[in-house]
Amino acid sequence: MIINMEKRLSIIIPTLNEEKLLPFLLESIKKQKGIDFEIIMADNNSTDNTCKIAESFDAKIVEGGLPAKARNNGAKIATNDILLFLDADVILPAPDFLKRNLFEFNKNDFGIATCEFYPISEKKIDKLLHKAANFYLKKSQSIMAHIPGFCIFVRKEIHNKINGFDESLKLAEDHDYANRASKISKFGFLKSYPILVSVRRLERDGHFNILTKYALCEAHIFFKKPITSDIFKYTFGYPKE
Repeated sequence: MIINMEKRLSIIIPTLNEEKLLPFLLESIKKQKGIDFEIIMADNNSTDNTCKIAESFDAKIVEGGLPAKARNNGAKIATNDILLFLDADVILPAPDFLKRNLFEFNKNDFGIATCEFYPISEKKIDKLLHKAANFYLKKSQSIMAHIPGFCIFVRKEIHNKINGFDESLKLAEDHDYANRASKISKFGFLKSYPILVSVRRLERDGHFNILTKYALCEAHIFFKKPITSDIFKYTFGYPKE
């Protein structure tokens, strides 16, 4: 069992115009106890105050791009042996989120892992959809490993061995990443704490549209091949208002 570097972590966040929600994530990271970490933000030419906000939290800033490229660029300068990829619109729910999840990650000798995710919403429909998504991701692991890109714990050596995220993919690059990593290392769901996720995409695009889009995306991956074209019209980031 490998239990080394269990208190050191490199947190990598892809961004594009995230001045509204990024502060909530960075504040929740700042409150973490019992862990040494660095924050790396891979920014895709934000035109708002995203970079200024990141600098105020002592984050390192590197060139970004779409999420796959941004995560890879962040990983290149990471100084710790375990990486945590987060999206800018999540929140760590408690000051010991990192400590407990990282301890569990090392205790179970995972190479890559994620945790359950709960919506930042009181709407029943949002809670129901996220509960269903958690159930599906867990139950489908025997067929193909799945992982949400907004919360990925992974050993840097595993990231390097699989050559990081596939930057040619237009959607579901996180599932492709998990599937490749799970073939050479142990994969699992962490039980210590869930992560809180924004429902802004559901609110912007509509619950039915999002559900249909990802169902079709999943079918495409299972029965055809990875998504390398823009058939599902994925958009990254939010315009400056």
